[in-house]
Amino acid sequence: MTITVQALLFARYAELVGADRLALSLPDGSRAGDAVSHLRAGHTGGGLPPTVLLAVNGRQSSPDRLLDDGDELAILPPLAGG
Repeated sequence: MTITVQALLFARYAELVGADRLALSLPDGSRAGDAVSHLRAGHTGGGLPPTVLLAVNGRQSSPDRLLDDGDELAILPPLAGG
């Protein structure tokens, strides 16, 4: 069984991948980090850094977060500001 997750990419990450939104088909039981690994393996995502900021359904998340079908996974570059 598979799940579909909407990956949202921002700033430089969208430039690297060539899109700001992608539908990722993943095996059931996948975690947020698995989705990032899947993205790195294809879609020219090899330029993504080893550590990225993640949010699932609008809430900051760790790579260990279990994903559900229809989740929205935001992959964010480092944030700066004051």
